Amino acid sequence: MRVMITGGAGFIGSAVSRAFIHSSDDHILVLDKLTYAGNLASLKPVAEDPRFSFLQADICDRAAVGRAYSEFQPDVVMHLAAESHVDRSIDGPAAFIETNLVGTFVMLEAALEYWRALPADRARNFRFQHISTDEVFGSLGADGLFREDTPYAPTSPYSASKAGSDHLVRAWRHTYGLPTIVTNCSNNYGPYHFPEKLIPLMIINAIEGKPLPVYGRGENVRDWLYVEDHAAALMLVAREGVVGDSYNVGGRNEWRNIDVVHAICDLMNEFRPRAGGYRDLITFVNDRPGHDLRYAIDSSKIERDLGWKPAERFETGLRKTVQWYLDNQEWWQAIRSGKYRGERLGVL
Repeated sequence: MRVMITGGAGFIGSAVSRAFIHSSDDHILVLDKLTYAGNLASLKPVAEDPRFSFLQADICDRAAVGRAYSEFQPDVVMHLAAESHVDRSIDGPAAFIETNLVGTFVMLEAALEYWRALPADRARNFRFQHISTDEVFGSLGADGLFREDTPYAPTSPYSASKAGSDHLVRAWRHTYGLPTIVTNCSNNYGPYHFPEKLIPLMIINAIEGKPLPVYGRGENVRDWLYVEDHAAALMLVAREGVVGDSYNVGGRNEWRNIDVVHAICDLMNEFRPRAGGYRDLITFVNDRPGHDLRYAIDSSKIERDLGWKPAERFETGLRKTVQWYLDNQEWWQAIRSGKYRGERLGVL
């Protein structure tokens, strides 16, 4: 296949890009604006492969997107480009509306024009795969799981913008017949993760001996999915997913935030012992405004229909992740020196 991956220099997108080159014969085009979270260093392991190509472009730029479709001639578009951090959406929601809603609209309009012009056999096999989040479903109480038919109830500017983009994708399927598929995933973690998110921020702060800021009392619960497991799921959906369907992708690994931080501290003490350990660096800070209590994905459909299951338990994936940040300080130090210094975001 020929696969266009928007946001392919980001955390999940770069994992998908690396997976395609390492475990398939497919050709990929990474289309990325290279905003603060896009990092060409995350593509370095595959950048020299002849099946890899890169285009720096904004998904809101209709002319650039149209040229990418016409010149690369994709069989599959995997749309991952998005503003993705809740705290940043609290500080500056406009960028989330522009990228996540307007950008998805532009991608869909260009896809529709491209798809309508394809020969019949290629048009039948074309897929527009939209990658979204479990946050569109809102917040769970102590029980229950998000299913594909769970009503949408987004609560942050970020999740509202992603919910809107999901609705656009389904509307283009229903109204124009564009062959689309939607996936909604739980919290990803793993190598190459931008350090504003919980797990990489805790690891890097621990390495640097800085405070480990935990919102509230750390009682919020997330379902954690190792990013390489997610990449495998997305590649499987691209090949075998049913047009018009949606698939929830989760790790079946629910952990309280405070327990995640404790586990990171214990791994750090194993890999790089510190007098008194690392738990004494934990600092409880004012909670995020409107912080959802719990997310948890029911991934039974993709497990049943497509045969996917996560390979990593949280304990094994977290161990690999901590080790990666210890072994790849050059990657994250370049970010800490300029793009992001670990400051608190999303404070009203």
